[in-house]
Amino acid sequence: MGRDQRRTVRELVDAHGQTYAEEAGIRLKDTPQPLYRLLVLPHLLSARISASVAVAAARALSEAGLRDPRRMASATWQEQVDALGRGGYRRYDERTATQLGEAAELLTERWGGDLRRLRDEAGGDVEEIRRLLQEFPGVGPTGADIFLREAQLVWPQAAPRLDRKALQGAERLGLPGDQNRLLALAGKTEPAVLAAALVRAAVDRDVAEDTLDRAG
Repeated sequence: MGRDQRRTVRELVDAHGQTYAEEAGIRLKDTPQPLYRLLVLPHLLSARISASVAVAAARALSEAGLRDPRRMASATWQEQVDALGRGGYRRYDERTATQLGEAAELLTERWGGDLRRLRDEAGGDVEEIRRLLQEFPGVGPTGADIFLREAQLVWPQAAPRLDRKALQGAERLGLPGDQNRLLALAGKTEPAVLAAALVRAAVDRDVAEDTLDRAG
């Protein structure tokens, strides 16, 4: 069984092991702009909308030049709505545009536009970081979990992290529901990559079925 589970994890990661940040065109680094773009992404992913639309909307915001909190805060509400619309993010576009503007202002005023300062204010404590992230309008527990799940690639203090949604993906694939056992099965795979792949299995039945077919 252990060998079969390792193969399932390998097939999952090989076929679906792309982080959502990577899909959105974010070259994640521990620097202000990529981290800000990463903050916007879970805000979009948290809504009851498909992940592909949320990722497309994140790309559209970036293409509109709204890649940092200063530009986001200085953009007009209509510019934000239009960019979201170009990404197909229409059902929640008006409320989301307002929240993005307010969140950008908060980040700028409280942490100088740099999420590393938020991390430092939390003393590197992951649960405190998670709590502070939820002070941004539109970022609740789910959004904070998404941010940390992706940020662990460049924030070692957040790693390893397989959150509830990732563990749901593991369950769908017949894999252990224990983080340490999953990490052991994944070998040298980055926890952020494993987490993203598991989440894809959780939210998309086709991903899970494809993985199980590949694993035989």
